[in-house]
Amino acid sequence: MNPQIRKLAAGLLVLYLALFAALNVIQVSKKETLNAHPQNNRQTIRDFNRPRGAIVTADGEVVARSVPTEPGSQFRFQREYPTGELFSNVTGYYTYSFGSTQLEKTQNDVLMGDTTQQKVDSVFGGADNTGSVQLTMRADVQRIAAQALGGREGSVVVMDPKTGAVIAMVSFPWFNPNQVATHDTETAEDVLDFLNNTPGKPLLANAYQENYMPGSSFKIITTGIALENGVTSLDRTWPSEREWLPPQTQDPIQNYGGSSCGGSMAQVFYRSCNIPFAQMAVELGPQRMTDGVAAWGIGSPLPIDLPRPASSSFCGNVLPCDAAFFDDQLPLLAIGGFGQGNDLMVPLHMCMVASTVANSGQMMAPYVVDATLKNDGTVIERTAPSVWRQPISPVTASTLTDLMVNVVNQGTGTAMQLANGVQAAAKTGTAQLNAAGEPEASHAWIVGFAPAEAPRYAVAVMLKGTNAEVSASTGGKLAGPIAKQVFDYLFASES
Repeated sequence: MNPQIRKLAAGLLVLYLALFAALNVIQVSKKETLNAHPQNNRQTIRDFNRPRGAIVTADGEVVARSVPTEPGSQFRFQREYPTGELFSNVTGYYTYSFGSTQLEKTQNDVLMGDTTQQKVDSVFGGADNTGSVQLTMRADVQRIAAQALGGREGSVVVMDPKTGAVIAMVSFPWFNPNQVATHDTETAEDVLDFLNNTPGKPLLANAYQENYMPGSSFKIITTGIALENGVTSLDRTWPSEREWLPPQTQDPIQNYGGSSCGGSMAQVFYRSCNIPFAQMAVELGPQRMTDGVAAWGIGSPLPIDLPRPASSSFCGNVLPCDAAFFDDQLPLLAIGGFGQGNDLMVPLHMCMVASTVANSGQMMAPYVVDATLKNDGTVIERTAPSVWRQPISPVTASTLTDLMVNVVNQGTGTAMQLANGVQAAAKTGTAQLNAAGEPEASHAWIVGFAPAEAPRYAVAVMLKGTNAEVSASTGGKLAGPIAKQVFDYLFASES
C-alpha cells in the first residue's frame, strides 16, 4: 500500500509543479504580451478606476488631470484637459478605447504611480501613489503665442537657448483632447475619424512632427558652414546682379522677385540675396555642405522628450543624404544653399538653430518635461540640460549674431524691432513653393533671439502658405509681428 501512496504523492507533486510553472509563465514571462492583447481590457478597466496624476505648467496651471465621475458611471475617473486645445500637441490624450499619445503615453508610469520608486513608497505610504509631470512650458506664453498666430496654419516655438527648455510650442490646427478622452467610445471614434480626415493634420504636432521648406531662414546655416570652412568672411563682397548660372544647367538662379542684389557679406545677409548663398554652397561643394548640415543635426530625429519627432532634411525624402547625391546635381546644391529645393526644416529645429547662435555655437537638446514628482511633491527625476550638437565656434556665432542684428535694424526683419529698446537678432524666410508662372504659394518664417547681447529667449515662427495672405507676403511682414508680440510680452512681464 505504501508504494502506491508514494506513487500517488509523487504524481500529485509533479502536477503541482507543472501547474506552478504554468502559472508563472502566464503571470510573469507572458505578462506584457497578455496585457497588450487587444481583447484583454482588464488592465485598462483597472487603470480607469485608479487615480492618475496631473500635468502642470511651469507657472502652475493644470493642463491634464483626472476627476471623479458621477455615481453610476462606468469608471471612477475621467481624464480632463482644463485648457482645451492649448496644450493638446504636448499632453496628447488618454482614452479607454483608443490608447494614449504624447506625454500621456510617455509619462504613463509616473502619472499612474507605477515607477519602481513609487511602488516601493506605496508599501509604506497611502493608497494614492500617483505622480505628476512639471512642464518647462508657461501657460501665459503659450496663450500669447496662440493669440499672435491668430488661427493661421503654422507654428510658434519659444525656448531658452542656454538650456533647451521649451517655453511655448503652439501648433495650429489643433484639437480638443476632452472630446477624444470621453468614455463614450462611439463619440470618441467619431471625433478621431473627423480629425484624421481634417486638412492640416490637427492630431499631428506640426511644430516638431512636420518639416517645411525654410526659405531664407536657412541662410543662417549656410553662412555658418561657409564661415567655419573659410569660404566667406565679413570682408567678402558680391556684385549686384539679377541672375547667376550655376554649373551643370542652363537655368539661372535669381534673387527673390527677380531683383538685383549684392554688396558686402552683411548687406547680402540683411537684404537676403539668393545668389551669394547659392554660390557659397557650390564653393563649399557636396562633401563640405552635407557634412556641414549634418553637424547642425539635419537628417537626425530631434532629441525632444516627446514621441515621434520629425527630422529636417537637406535632400527632401531621398536617403541617404550624402555628398554623392549632389555630385551630378550642383544646381540643386546651389538652390539648397538659400533654403529652397529639397530643404525641409522642422519649426522646432529652426528655433534650435537660432538658439545655437545665441548660445555661442552649442545646440542644446530640447525638452518639455522639467521634472516628474511624487504625490508629496518630492522629485522623482529632473531633466538635466545637455548639448546635442556644436556646429559652429563661438567666433562664428558672434559673427552670425551681428549679421542677424542687421536684419532687424535695417533688413527684412524690421517688423521684429522690440519695445523698450530691447535689441533682437533674426533672420526671415519666404519659401516659394510655386513654379514660375503659377499662383503664389509660400511658407513665411522668422527665427531669432533676444536680447542680442545676452540672449534669454529664442523663437521660430512658421506660417504655412495655405491662404492668399501668406502666399502673397513674406516672412518679415507676416511672421515678424508674431515673434515681436511674443517677445514684447516676455520682456514686459519681467519688468
